[in-house]
Amino acid sequence: MKNSVVYLLVAFMTFVIGLVYLKFAYEGTSNDPFGQELVLIVLGTIATIAITAALISKQSEIELEKEQRVKVFDIKSNLYFELINFIEEVVRKREVDPEDLVTLEFLTHKISILASPEVLREFSSLIQTIKDTSSDLIISAIECDQLSASLAKLCGKIRYDLQPKDKNHIAETQEIIDENIRKI
Repeated sequence: MKNSVVYLLVAFMTFVIGLVYLKFAYEGTSNDPFGQELVLIVLGTIATIAITAALISKQSEIELEKEQRVKVFDIKSNLYFELINFIEEVVRKREVDPEDLVTLEFLTHKISILASPEVLREFSSLIQTIKDTSSDLIISAIECDQLSASLAKLCGKIRYDLQPKDKNHIAETQEIIDENIRKI
């Protein structure tokens, strides 16, 4: 951003200085139209170069920001899918072993780095559900349903975290998620 402002200022200053120079050049070359045309060509070229440099700088800035957003999106979505796959594996086994708890601990650390506050709050709720259901290291059918309901709520928050924010869409999606959870 600062570079593009500098380039725009340079272009503006070049243009102003060029106008002042043009006034004196016109006065000095009033009998020579070819000299006047050369002055105009040089000033136009300099202004074009400065403006092009500003535009290219801004475009580069935007491209870098876009690449960063895409990379963060990829990392977040992969991490969220890793969490969902982990919960699926635990529910299918119907038991929680110490290795699963270590995996969950490290998933928690990873998620705490990237997730939005809403996801972190819902993830805390999921961890509490896992803690409650895994106290005896065996997961019953009712506890599987509790885990699924908690994961469904978390998936709703994850969806908001990964998508552009639209308040109407978020409210409608939340209603659908809540209805699906009630059906589980």
